[in-house]
Amino acid sequence: MSAVPEHVHDLVGVGLGPFGLGLAALSDPVDDLDTVFLDAADAFRWHPGMMIEGATIQVPFLADLVTMADPTSRFSFLAWLKQTGRLYPFYVRESFFPLRVEYDAYCRWVADQLGTLRWGRRVTAVTDLDDGTLLVHAGDETWRTRHVVLSTGTEPAVPSHLNGLDGPVVHSADYLDARDRLRDAPSVTIVGSGQSAAEIYRDLLDGVGREGVAGSGARLDWVTRSPRFFAMEYTKLTLELTSPEYTDHFHGLPLAERDRLGREQRSLYKGISGDLVDDVHETLYRRSVDGPLDTALLTETELTDATWDADRGLFTLALRHAQLGTTAVRQTAALVLATGYAPRSTSVLDPLGDQVERDARGRLAVARDHSVDGGRGRVFVQNGEEHTHGLTAPDLGMGAWRSSSILASITGREVYPVERRVAFQTFGLPTEESRVGSPGAPAAEGVTVR
Repeated sequence: MSAVPEHVHDLVGVGLGPFGLGLAALSDPVDDLDTVFLDAADAFRWHPGMMIEGATIQVPFLADLVTMADPTSRFSFLAWLKQTGRLYPFYVRESFFPLRVEYDAYCRWVADQLGTLRWGRRVTAVTDLDDGTLLVHAGDETWRTRHVVLSTGTEPAVPSHLNGLDGPVVHSADYLDARDRLRDAPSVTIVGSGQSAAEIYRDLLDGVGREGVAGSGARLDWVTRSPRFFAMEYTKLTLELTSPEYTDHFHGLPLAERDRLGREQRSLYKGISGDLVDDVHETLYRRSVDGPLDTALLTETELTDATWDADRGLFTLALRHAQLGTTAVRQTAALVLATGYAPRSTSVLDPLGDQVERDARGRLAVARDHSVDGGRGRVFVQNGEEHTHGLTAPDLGMGAWRSSSILASITGREVYPVERRVAFQTFGLPTEESRVGSPGAPAAEGVTVR
């Protein structure tokens, strides 16, 4: 590894997805904060394989990189709209939800304005020095810092029994690169239950049975283990689960209870937008006027195995229906795995040894302030704490709040106000001390907000 640099940064960020980029943008105006942010990629790109025309992000535009921490920031989504001449068209459109391509373009616009970003740096290790500083190693380069924030996010996940499968199988993350080939295939099967599976199904659905989109008489199947095609719940009181108060409550629960809730709550943010569910049904209804479509939507159905026959150009899929306990075999020419994402490895922290705390299952034991180093307050994690913080971990709307909290820990002051109370609900049993008038309201005289 390279020599120890003399210069000491206050913060080195590792990973430049939306959360790392948001932290960089919020750090930029802080004059007394010396930062640098590293990423292995050559430039910012946000889910390039799913930039399907018309697809929107699933949170309002206020959930940009900075607004919920600093509505006056020059890095806001509204500032991007204004600079690109799109503010009035966005206003007339009367939708809170930006197009996915807009959000990507906005993030790239922010990235282009930040001089603290270093692309093409793959971090391999974080080590410590006797003086309390940390070294971040990336190839032949080393950065010395007082604090590290790991924002490496997630990567495409494939079930173990389908890993290394031969044939024209594609993960949803790479859908656009494979779309022309999928449209020319005589049959396509999509596996998955979330937004990506639904978007791909809808994108291919108009071509079922038509020449030029999977060929004349093409078949399109959608297979999911879920008991139904879950619409993402978007009611206001449910949205309050993405709040500091609920995060406090969730973080204080026993490990097993947090894991149980994590499984139960996935449909709250990993479901399908209600509008898209309706659009799929409307398309099926419209296309069925001329007769039945060669498409199947299979719920409660698990893909237990798949094999590829290169001579015939077909996958043989082994399916099992959970409720009935029955099995079936189905063949398809192309397979799309919309099987989601899993946290990236955090092995870059391994050289820190027992300074990094882990739970009984080997995962990072992320403290409430998002640190992972046993109260030392030097190493923090973003979007790697779903098992400790719940729904707020992957939620874009809470990204700026979390960045504000981390910056407060690093600087010793609230650079941006950090809200403690935003929900009308009380999570857990109420106490006399917790009865205050409304979210964000100051405590009544003599009352402590808990």
